[in-house]
This record gives sequence, C-alpha cells and structure tokens, in this order.
Amino acid sequence: MNSTTAKIMKHINSRPIGEPFSSLECMEMGSRAAVDQALSRMTKAGHLSRVARGVYVRPKISAHVGEVPPEAFKVAETIAKQMGNRIQVSGAEAARRMGLSTQVPTRSVFYTNGPSRKVTLGKMTIILKKVSPRKLALAGRPAGLALTALWYLGKEAVTSETIMQIKAKIPQSEFEVLCSSQRFMPGWMHDVFIKFKREAYHG
Repeated sequence: MNSTTAKIMKHINSRPIGEPFSSLECMEMGSRAAVDQALSRMTKAGHLSRVARGVYVRPKISAHVGEVPPEAFKVAETIAKQMGNRIQVSGAEAARRMGLSTQVPTRSVFYTNGPSRKVTLGKMTIILKKVSPRKLALAGRPAGLALTALWYLGKEAVTSETIMQIKAKIPQSEFEVLCSSQRFMPGWMHDVFIKFKREAYHG
C-alpha cells in the first residue's frame, strides 16, 4: 500500500460507515492522479462505493438488504460542498418538518444555488434543483427551514395562524431571525408578517 492510499484509508476509517465524503477532502494526501488512482483501486476492492462523481462512501452492509445507501441529504450536502454551493431541503419536506403538511415527499429533492442535477443511487434518485439565491438565504438553520416552507405553501395558504405555528415550532432566537429577514421574502409573505406583528401587538 503506497503512502497516498494509506493516508486516504486512515482518513475514511475515521469517518462513520455510510457517511459520504468528497474526493476533494483527500487532495492534500497526494497528487490528483495518485488520489484518483487510490480511490479507484479502493472502490474496485470493495472498500469504497462511488456514490456520484467525486463522492464516495465506506459502504454500510446489512445482512438483510445488502449495501445500505447513504442518507440522501448527506449525499446532496457533499455534492454541494465540493462545488462550493449551499443546499436546503425542498419546500414540501420543509413544510412537513414544520408540521404544516402531513404529506411525505415521494422524491428526495433539495434546493441549491448551484446547477440542477440528478443523481441515481441504487433505487433512490436525488434531485438538486436550482432556485433563486434569496430562497437559500437562511439555509442550514431552523429559520431557513421555516422560510422554505412558507415559500412552498404560497400566498393562499399562509396566514397569521401559519406564522404562529412556526413560532411554536422553532427556537425564539430563530423566529426573530426569520422575522428580521423580510428582505428575502416576496411581498405577500412580508404582508403576512406585518399583519402577524400587528395582531400580536394589539392582541
């Protein structure tokens, strides 16, 4: 085993089984060619599985189903990070997590500021969908999840009661961040927050 392979092996063995990683994480362990060759050999030997271009995982094996695919969000997150992009769960999933919808999305869709793409992983398909930057302004935090859910629900469904539900669902500090981020909201959403504050003040 050459030094590059040994370094990569040590690196991936320090990670949880089933957690994807980007080949970019290994670039300081040798030349680009040496890293690519090492990852290719380790994949052929079964030590790694190639999830997508430049994304690998130390496979988790189940006695019942064989190789267990990594979590869709972690795959999407790894793909986004290697391109310097951000991601957020889709509006449908955000609404479900906020308790504003009971529908479980049938597809693993994630919003990104990078290019749209589709990744097939066994029977699972991961979709990265490019959206406007302001829809990702608070990505990665509860306030961002709430904002994504509101965008998804739309003008006809979002009321002061919806905002109250969100207020009860996320930490107060995050709700304050959400309320102070009206520059990222469309006019109709901004109006609902104004109405909510007015009702809360007079109520």
